[in-house]
Amino acid sequence: MRYDPEKHHRRIIRQKGYDYSQPGMYFITIVPQDRVCLLGEVVDGEMRLNEAGRMVEKLWAKLHHKFPNVQTDAFVIMPNHFHGIIVITSNPVGADPRVCPDETGAHAGMGAHTGMGAHTGMGAHTTRLP
Repeated sequence: MRYDPEKHHRRIIRQKGYDYSQPGMYFITIVPQDRVCLLGEVVDGEMRLNEAGRMVEKLWAKLHHKFPNVQTDAFVIMPNHFHGIIVITSNPVGADPRVCPDETGAHAGMGAHTGMGAHTGMGAHTTRLP
């Protein structure tokens, strides 16, 4: 089923004023711009990762090396998005400019703005790969 903004109305579920950098478990979603299927394909009911999907899987497994206060939990890679659960174990998380938008709005570093919590409801997403 393709995403239809006329049919699939979403709401933002972020809690206003909540500090999402504090310790806890967070459900995250990352979606390529325009929901393009960049991460693989489903064949006979099975997800088959392509090179980009395998890269996402590899980076997910190594995330705790870049951010020692972050642990990864369950995740799933779909053709046009990624869901995962991260556990922030203590403050500070230690984010650096490579995971933040620069002044132009472009993203630097790993290529994905990992806003860690940019899910707007089951199935809707706001975090996008450039």
